[in-house]
Amino acid sequence: MTDPASRTAPSLDDLAAIGEAELRRLRPALGPYIDGVPVQVADFADDEILEEMGCETPFDLLGLYQGGSFLAEQRGETGTLPAMVFLYRRPLLDYWCESGESLRHVVRHVLIHEIGHHIGLSDDDMDRIEASVPD
Repeated sequence: MTDPASRTAPSLDDLAAIGEAELRRLRPALGPYIDGVPVQVADFADDEILEEMGCETPFDLLGLYQGGSFLAEQRGETGTLPAMVFLYRRPLLDYWCESGESLRHVVRHVLIHEIGHHIGLSDDDMDRIEASVPD
């Protein structure tokens, strides 16, 4: 068995690759809502976002969907930023270590909930999507 202390934490690029792979796996369930939506990874959300979201610490926010809505894009509306999903590496890694779940599962969960809340899915809808994609 490998000593956990000797493992290297996934880098920003590693986490971005996991996020992109999980978005591809979610394509059957979320369809056009995720077409062309890039995943950006930062260690933490910036202070302005943390304040806006009402976070007490930088570890409170695992991810965030920002930008224009799918419906606005479909209607040809302009003046909105492009859709993007942010994953915050340090809070994700802390949650991953505490939860005992696979990192892919944690990332997938965050992606489903960030996108799902943005497009108006219910918690039950998101739970069904999550259950439909095996680890």
